[in-house]
Amino acid sequence: MELERRAWAECRVDAIDDRRLRGHAIETNALSENLGGFREIIATEALDRTLKEAIDLRALVDHDTAKIIGRLSAGTLTVKKDGRGLQVTIEPDPGISYANDIMRAVKRGDVSGMSFGFRMLEDDWNYDADIPVRTVMDMRVSEVSIVTFPAYTQTDVAAAQRSLNAFKANHVRTRAWADMRLRMAR
Repeated sequence: MELERRAWAECRVDAIDDRRLRGHAIETNALSENLGGFREIIATEALDRTLKEAIDLRALVDHDTAKIIGRLSAGTLTVKKDGRGLQVTIEPDPGISYANDIMRAVKRGDVSGMSFGFRMLEDDWNYDADIPVRTVMDMRVSEVSIVTFPAYTQTDVAAAQRSLNAFKANHVRTRAWADMRLRMAR
């Protein structure tokens, strides 16, 4: 299981006061943009394992493990599942230069994106649309990040691409049936 990263354009972070950042690191039930041959939805229940297992999430700057700005076990990161997805509140230490820098950059509006790193445990593929849609049903989130560029990159979706290829290989008859059904409907 490889680490995947996602940065939703809709996930934004804001400075809620002089010492805390708040945003949604994960949007659930929202269809992503094209990720290189497929689109993706994070199911609401995909968040449950991370919360149930009380995974000690870290909050990072741009997915850089050397730039930690919050941690669940330290009480400097809190998370909660709500109707939109995974809401996070981060309390960066202003005595740490990069934490102070990111806080200032968010306040100024220079940085406004959020992202997350995860390992997919269960997914489902749907070929009914023009482009396949992957629904992540279960995952382990390992970190949330304040990001400068909330965008997908090819390296971040490599594991999902392998999952798509495996699905195609294992469901050749399903795909052939779907193609035949489409031809018949025309």
